[in-house]
Amino acid sequence: MNITTNFIAAIPVLASLDMERSAEFFVAKLGFTKVHVAARAYGIVSNGPVEIHLWACAGRLIAQATSCRAQVRLIEQLHQHCQQNANVHPKAQLEIKP
Repeated sequence: MNITTNFIAAIPVLASLDMERSAEFFVAKLGFTKVHVAARAYGIVSNGPVEIHLWACAGRLIAQATSCRAQVRLIEQLHQHCQQNANVHPKAQLEIKP
């Protein structure tokens, strides 16, 4: 396949049991901004060039199984901030992984 288009970003769409609560977590705990939140429908939060979309989901197992991976600079500072705000399990140590 000969494609000359380059992908520049991917936007995760995560399942949410409570749209407002999910969006508020990203805002209060990780410094994101609410772009759009429609209860029981769809939400968008952003932090710089990073967007995370949320879709309303009634299935707890589905919501618990969704995830995404984000690359950040200064991860040590973010990890410390999250530890101070009780967002990290006490036994979760920062590790280098592929």
